[in-house]
Amino acid sequence: MGRRMYSTTWLRFSTAVGRRGAAEDGQALIEYALILALVALATIGVLQVLGTNVAGLLNRVSTGLSTVSNP
Repeated sequence: MGRRMYSTTWLRFSTAVGRRGAAEDGQALIEYALILALVALATIGVLQVLGTNVAGLLNRVSTGLSTVSNP
């Protein structure tokens, strides 16, 4: 009787741990997806701000270079 009770208890425990592990895998996947989305949004925002500044800088360099005489 004791051995069978131990076996049943072990089976319930391992099933519960297995289910919890699967739930945690799904939770981790969602967390990684949210982090990826946040990083993507931050990157897009930074590139939009820097893109305008870089375009202005390149325009000034181009204007400056066009005024230089070619010997």
